[in-house]
Amino acid sequence: MIVTSQEWEAARLELLVKEKELTRAADAVAAARRRMPWQEVSPEYVFEGPSGQVTLDELFAGRSQLVVYRAFYEPGVFGWPERPCRGCSMIADHIGDLAHVNARDTTFVFASRAPYADIAGMKERMGWRMPWYSFSGTFDRDHGVDEWHGTNVFTRSSGRIHRTYFLNNRGDESLGSTWSILDLTPRGRQEEWEDSPEGVPQSPPYEWWNWHDSYGADPRTGWSEQVERGIEAFEGTRGCCSG
Repeated sequence: MIVTSQEWEAARLELLVKEKELTRAADAVAAARRRMPWQEVSPEYVFEGPSGQVTLDELFAGRSQLVVYRAFYEPGVFGWPERPCRGCSMIADHIGDLAHVNARDTTFVFASRAPYADIAGMKERMGWRMPWYSFSGTFDRDHGVDEWHGTNVFTRSSGRIHRTYFLNNRGDESLGSTWSILDLTPRGRQEEWEDSPEGVPQSPPYEWWNWHDSYGADPRTGWSEQVERGIEAFEGTRGCCSG
């Protein structure tokens, strides 16, 4: 159906109402996720990476939150040994630069049963850069990912590790953006607009954003002013991204 510009804009605004409802519903679900009860993780799971064997605690890489996607890459899986399964490979293709996730005190990794030497070679062939570890033992069975792909979220404090969330099946389809990963964690995006439990650190949206190779430097010089101008212009138009 071909319409005039006025009719097209009216249709867009009508749909925008539903889009805002969807955004607010997703925000509410993320807020509830941040209040999920925690399950303590006690077994000493062992993984292997570029520096040899590491524990689950060491997978955090010094950060307080860890997201682990279980990818099927091992003998018996379609694509072996050149590639992981097609579905896990599609998800891997969506993962961007993780510096932005790391800047929010969060580590994201892949884990598979294949030997690490095979993982390293496969990553090189496929051009993937995310941390990817080998594991054995019962990590997959204990966390619901022995028969199907899935994503587990953990937090660490005072030397103790807790499992805070799990999703699989179509839930994994959203993985890839900084926001989709952070929204799975108990701290979320750590921005002031979020409905988070008391004590979760938060900062103004946009202001913490930086170039992926520049975290550690102050991102606010000149950037805060640009953000303020953008917000003022946005408030004047109330475009598609408004809450």
